[in-house]
Amino acid sequence: MLEIESVHRQYGAERALDDVSARLRRGELTVLIGRSGAGKTTLLRCLDGLETPDSGTITADDEPLATTDAALVFQSGALVSGKSVLENVLDGALGREPAWRELLGWHTPAEKRAAIDRLHDVGLGGYASRSVEQLSGGEQQRVGIARALQQQPAVLLADEPVASLDPETARAVLSVLARAVRERELIGLVSLHQPRLAADVADHYLGLADGRLVLDKPARSVDETTLAEVYADG
Repeated sequence: MLEIESVHRQYGAERALDDVSARLRRGELTVLIGRSGAGKTTLLRCLDGLETPDSGTITADDEPLATTDAALVFQSGALVSGKSVLENVLDGALGREPAWRELLGWHTPAEKRAAIDRLHDVGLGGYASRSVEQLSGGEQQRVGIARALQQQPAVLLADEPVASLDPETARAVLSVLARAVRERELIGLVSLHQPRLAADVADHYLGLADGRLVLDKPARSVDETTLAEVYADG
């Protein structure tokens, strides 16, 4: 279980996160919603270790959440141009490998096999040698998910991963995320501007407004009115 306890994050006079507490379970995909500026990205960055809360604690299975325990799928994919699909996925293991291996472009056979397996997991089994520039937006996001899984995280995070995709492709990408979370018993948290896209895969919803947690419910208890109230609070 991921436990977020009384987390605060402030930038000058602005409170990005204001006493946020929540508990997320393994094997469940939680959808994080709220208006732009509500604090969604700040919360994800605190969980991923890109930022440090001013106060509060974040633990996974009763231990402090290490940066290598969480993997983040970015909105833009954040893939490295000029590298192949396989090379981008292999980058997910950099936190577990000596730096010299990346400098030399050398990876163990086991890591390569694992990376190919991750590509099969996201439906891109025959794409290993392709350049990432040749991929569609949805395919690039799948590579981003495969790279995150290569990190072997306990917590899988995604920051608006389908913002630039058409609805059909977006739902397909979210289904890949949800399947990875459930099959690997990960703790999944994905932020979305369009929460209805996740209606078929969400297990839980969190909602932020002005840095405060205003929604924390199982998906079965959330309806259109509940979602609308999150945005009204902003």
